[in-house]
Amino acid sequence: MAANTGQSAPDDLWLATLQEEVLEPVLPIIDPHHHLWLRNGYTYLMPELAADLASGHNIVATVFAECHSMYRKDGVEEQRSLGETEFVRGQAAMSASGQFGSTRACDVMFGNVDLTLGGAAEPLLEQHIEVSGGRFRGVRLSSGWHADDRIHNVAEQPRLLVDSRVNEAVAVIERMGLSLDCWLYHTQLDEVVQLADAHPELTIILNHVGSPILGGPYRGKTDEVFQEWKAGIVRVSERDNVFVKLGALPIRMPSYDGDRSLPPGSEEVAAAWRPWMEACIEAFGPARSMYESNFPVQKRWCSYQVCWNAFKRISAGASATEKTDLFSGAAARAYRIENVPLA
Repeated sequence: MAANTGQSAPDDLWLATLQEEVLEPVLPIIDPHHHLWLRNGYTYLMPELAADLASGHNIVATVFAECHSMYRKDGVEEQRSLGETEFVRGQAAMSASGQFGSTRACDVMFGNVDLTLGGAAEPLLEQHIEVSGGRFRGVRLSSGWHADDRIHNVAEQPRLLVDSRVNEAVAVIERMGLSLDCWLYHTQLDEVVQLADAHPELTIILNHVGSPILGGPYRGKTDEVFQEWKAGIVRVSERDNVFVKLGALPIRMPSYDGDRSLPPGSEEVAAAWRPWMEACIEAFGPARSMYESNFPVQKRWCSYQVCWNAFKRISAGASATEKTDLFSGAAARAYRIENVPLA
């Protein structure tokens, strides 16, 4: 799911009531999707991220995911997102000091550029690469849109992913060797197919298992959604240039009748997520599938420790090679992360 500034801040004390033994604590992990921000009175910057990274799992590196954080207040509108890239470079420098643990936090990043600029996006992409200090790996296009007004539209128009202006900009991204993260709803998965076919040399990373919609007009229709979503996931997976991120799914649905006073443990999280994630891994294969934390958004529902324990439970039966791909290898390839231990 995308960052929603309208939601309440995580309750760290509530999450702290549940502590688990860390499973497979030596397994190297690259977290390929987290945010940093200061908004609505909630701070999640390097100190807060470092506290989560220190929860027991072997997080060797992280990827910063754009979230409209620290944009420039003034200047040309199209250039204001450069502020986020500059900010990430500074947070990465804090991490590199060693004072926040051994993880290479914000080792690389993907940012935001207005792709409706078409070919005119190229100089902006070049500026992001320059101000990032070599960390900029690509762009995210959040194009989630649905005709039903009960669904929150992230994009201002439908079919943004296949808009002619966007495709012109994507051709530039492809030529520059950058990647494209895509966040949209499961009803739009065929747009990813079209994009991947049009740009076969472009590395595309599908965010959040393709974001199945389970509310609004789909409430109470989880089985129907799963079948429609799975068929779309299979079609997308047939394009070899597409990776998938595994995370950012609901844990407790409105129908949950258990004890809500305690946060969910990793067994509960794994049970809720397993069907969706196993379907993705089966379709894409471990080599193009990567677990993601989506923190601090996910922190509203479970702790960092529990989140990664849940992923490890889901992949408990995987081989050592498959685990390397799922927890670090796929992310390292998709985002061109070098010189980190993967096994």
